[in-house]
Amino acid sequence: MASSPPYPTHPPHPGGPAGGALRHAHWWQRRGVRYGALSTLLALSGLVILALVREQTGTEGFLVGLGLAVLPVPLLIAAFRWLDRVAPGPWRNLLFAFAWGACAAALIAIVANSFATKWIATATADPSSADTLGATVIAPIVEESAKAAAVLLVFLFRRRDFTGIVDGVVIAGVTATGFAFTENILYLGTAFGTDQLTGERGIASVTAATFFVRVIMSPFAHPLFTVLTGIGFGLAAVSSERQHLRRILVPLSGLLLAMGMHAIWNGSSTFGEYGFFAVYAAFMVPAFGLLTWLVIWTRQRELRTVREELPAYAVAGWLSPAEPYALGSMRARRLARDYAAHYGGRPAARQVTQYEAYATSLAFLRHRGRCGRAGADFVVRERELLYELWRRREVSRPALDYAARATAPAVPVVAPPWPVYGVYGYPAIPNPAYNPYQS
Repeated sequence: MASSPPYPTHPPHPGGPAGGALRHAHWWQRRGVRYGALSTLLALSGLVILALVREQTGTEGFLVGLGLAVLPVPLLIAAFRWLDRVAPGPWRNLLFAFAWGACAAALIAIVANSFATKWIATATADPSSADTLGATVIAPIVEESAKAAAVLLVFLFRRRDFTGIVDGVVIAGVTATGFAFTENILYLGTAFGTDQLTGERGIASVTAATFFVRVIMSPFAHPLFTVLTGIGFGLAAVSSERQHLRRILVPLSGLLLAMGMHAIWNGSSTFGEYGFFAVYAAFMVPAFGLLTWLVIWTRQRELRTVREELPAYAVAGWLSPAEPYALGSMRARRLARDYAAHYGGRPAARQVTQYEAYATSLAFLRHRGRCGRAGADFVVRERELLYELWRRREVSRPALDYAARATAPAVPVVAPPWPVYGVYGYPAIPNPAYNPYQS
């Protein structure tokens, strides 16, 4: 990596020897083929899981479960998007993660859990023990592995969008949100069917109790488990490519922790009458608070990285002197987008948003290079990001400069201990030689 970026005498071109698509790629290596195959797989999984859930709950139960299960989804997605505001990933990654969790992972879990529980019940001739073993051992292993597959796929095939802990947390959390959405439809729909048979209504119904436990008390349960796997992949993402063992063991450790936490949560009902509430208060809530603090701290560290790495590009002339400060402040970023929208409309605001994202990626890239963790495509990637910034500089620079001025901290002016004439209340000494009307 160069000690400082070259001065921009002309706009960089993103092309080059390592630039992009394979010229003679086989048909299965083409992006359209891979996207089409993945979309088909997720669509088929969605249709199968829809049929399975509807078969277990009935049409009316499915609709009730769907209406109740969707309630926490927007809040969880918004929370993960807020965490990802420093360097937001593309929507297609989040859409894939949610679809994988809701369709593919849920289908794998339903089929594998059902098969394993039936096999254990047949082998042991003890259905009650099989259900307990299935909930506390089989389900955590199967479900967390199925959800982790989405994080692994993004880590392997969308590596440029997966740069650290926050990216791992967001992908894992959105995947688990999708999984919990489908699972809640099944549980709530089944509870509604039970109430239909028993005639229960209102707060005393099984549906109300299930809704309170799964949607009100613990909507973050599945995301909390899988986030541990995401943190493991995030730590692997910031590791050097030469640390092969660490890049394998750390994600695996995160997955094992996720399985362990999931097993404790599922087994809480076997710990006595108040086992669920004890585990919830003594284990789940503190873990949730600790992970929330960790992610927010990581988010602030990312902003600090932006402020520390981008001045090198400002010195070289790629950025204006005020831009590193503005790009390292979420408030300044918002003001820049508002300024661009006010004077240039939504297209200008969109350009500023893209400029902020590319600049943040550039800062992270340079940080990895300084720490010796840059990949072989460092130079090519740097030129691509500089090219994207160069294309958007005319709209973005004025907005960011304005935001930097608007958010700059006030500099206090302290009066010196000796008299200074003309300021601080001391009369100025007139200069008899000075004539303001003399040209």
